[in-house]
Amino acid sequence: MKKSPLLHPEISRVIAELGHLDELVICDSGYPIPAGVKRIDLALTKGIPGFIETLQVVLDELCVQELYIAEEMIAKSSETYAQLRALTGALPIHQMSHQAFKTHVQQGARAIIRTGEFTPYANVSLVCGVVF
Repeated sequence: MKKSPLLHPEISRVIAELGHLDELVICDSGYPIPAGVKRIDLALTKGIPGFIETLQVVLDELCVQELYIAEEMIAKSSETYAQLRALTGALPIHQMSHQAFKTHVQQGARAIIRTGEFTPYANVSLVCGVVF
């Protein structure tokens, strides 16, 4: 059995396959996942699993160098943004409109993890760093 917190085999596999500058998205339950992007659907019911708890487990496993979010998260889901900021410390966070975020994800995401989150704009694209 694995010793790290992440037990989901498909997420573990995706993280192991990611390279420098690849992007992994964690999204809320309503996010429109583009055709052709690998979808890992964790949504069980409203709020389960949550965006922040999913992000926390992924961050324990993945080297991240920067993030992308929709700027609407800051105004419309400020508590979620504060929790995201607390989890990611000093990592750079790039903000763009929600529409630009969706375009960015469609063009560059290797995989998307869908949560059961019901908070608006609870979406983040994690840009992989390197451990050396």
